Amino acid sequence: QVQLVESGGGLVQAGGSLRLSCAASGRTFSRYAMGWFRQAPGKEREFVAAISWSGGSTYYADSVKGRFTCSRDNAKNTVYLQMISLKPEDTAVYYCAAALRYALVAINEYDFWGQGTQVTVSS
Repeated sequence: QVQLVESGGGLVQAGGSLRLSCAASGRTFSRYAMGWFRQAPGKEREFVAAISWSGGSTYYADSVKGRFTCSRDNAKNTVYLQMISLKPEDTAVYYCAAALRYALVAINEYDFWGQGTQVTVSS
């Protein structure tokens, strides 16, 4: 079992930055590839970013490429999502998720999910 807790969300103006963190419980964090997803009101949950077990490989949705950076610190059992140049359309609840395989966009392949953190970008 892996428990995930996101933090770092908030209200920011367009063009601003935020860094989300996702802290994982347990001693097996490095066995899991991690993903970030988001869900805006009335919309389906969508893929944002993924990072491999060691952090050596990352993958991003086209909508965030060049603006968001995913990283992880296995010693701290934490994965991060650095977001810059935020846009109002980035407003959503952001979730981190863990998968034993490098699941990338395959939402159904993720085994564990956090409770989400709200990001609101004002225009």
